Amino acid sequence: MFELDDAFVVTSQAVGDLSLSHVRLHDDARYPWIVLIPRREAARELEDLARQDLAALTDEILAAGRAVRALGAQVDKLNVGALGNVTPQLHVHVVGRRLGDPAWPGPVWGHSPAQAYERPALDAALAAAREALGL
Repeated sequence: MFELDDAFVVTSQAVGDLSLSHVRLHDDARYPWIVLIPRREAARELEDLARQDLAALTDEILAAGRAVRALGAQVDKLNVGALGNVTPQLHVHVVGRRLGDPAWPGPVWGHSPAQAYERPALDAALAAAREALGL
């Protein structure tokens, strides 16, 4: 049975569920950032997914990229990563980057503490992500 790692509850907000993945908005207002967590028990690596799940995840990554762009900020580059060094449960980050953003051109991970969304901006970002993903 799929169980969401508690670390995601602390650092992100639920957007909804796609066919394979649970979708969350990372709670850092500086970056439009979606996290996809495939709902597969004990999945830690991409190789743990069946081929049809890999295909579904690819489609969901593309959809998440569109959702990131729909969050309102100009996006110059989409960063996609499945690191798992801190939280081993398989998940994929889709992060919108802008020239000159606080971490540019380096990685967002570990750059600085997250700056949480203010409530109205969080509600707007969640609504935009849900609309873009058809949720």
